[in-house]
Amino acid sequence: MKILIVGAGAIGGYFGGRLLEKGEDVTFLVREGRKKQIEQHGLRIESVHGDINLQPKLVLREEVNEKYDLIILSTKSYHLHAAMEDIRPFVTEETMILPLLNGISHIETLVNEFGDRHVLGGLCFIETTLATNGNVVQTSPIHNLVFGERNGEETERIKKVKEAFSHTKANFIYSDQIMKEMWHKYLFISLLSGATTLMRAPIGPIREVESGFEALSEIATEVVTVMEKIGAPVGQELIGAQLTKIKEMGYEMKSSMQRDMEKGMPTEAAHFFLYLLKHAEAHQIRTPYLQLIYANLKVYEKMLQV
Repeated sequence: MKILIVGAGAIGGYFGGRLLEKGEDVTFLVREGRKKQIEQHGLRIESVHGDINLQPKLVLREEVNEKYDLIILSTKSYHLHAAMEDIRPFVTEETMILPLLNGISHIETLVNEFGDRHVLGGLCFIETTLATNGNVVQTSPIHNLVFGERNGEETERIKKVKEAFSHTKANFIYSDQIMKEMWHKYLFISLLSGATTLMRAPIGPIREVESGFEALSEIATEVVTVMEKIGAPVGQELIGAQLTKIKEMGYEMKSSMQRDMEKGMPTEAAHFFLYLLKHAEAHQIRTPYLQLIYANLKVYEKMLQV
């Protein structure tokens, strides 16, 4: 199976590197600067699961000379449209697109652009970053990529993907309920990123303060209420489960959106929270915490422009 990884950053670089380490036919679609960096120093992964230094195949968008069976897309939501233009020349009638973005609205965007049959469901759980020297740094035991057909069928093509993903040093996990898993992750990330960006703190101090934990509960309730109304596979019973998960997290755990703010980078505010707020307005659901979270993120983004 010929696999194209869009970008060689924290997520694409890590999972693509693990596939390449195993011996799969992997190519990275990169920008000119990243191409030169990797050509000079290799694709270097520093991981609790073992360090590797690879010399992968690299391609620029304008160098369209091959087609691919599978394209793995791990960009931020605000780079999605540019990424879609980048991969367009590489997509054939049989190409599968596996997006690893958080949230859910990107699925509709990709389906509208490339067609329903091309788009798989996917997500990942991993704590990783791209260091200033270009190294991919992966720091926690969890390094899971979950994938499947959005309709839950175990098709012949998904069996081929399962085979390509098997026996790597990362956990590639097949799911016949991938859309449910994507919605559940969306709920959790909305809760975690909403609270940590609003309060500018790791999760530990937030949950230790009584009013902080009450805020976590209210955020979870608002998100679940909106998701239920639009037919997502979530229910009120998930609120307690999500709060239990929050209690079990490391004291210093931060959301990736909070880390982006600390670096002065854009956020995925619209992808996560405006999407929910639009549906809340359509169904006349009061969401004061979600509105405050979104306002906070938009003010932050406004200040980036000053």
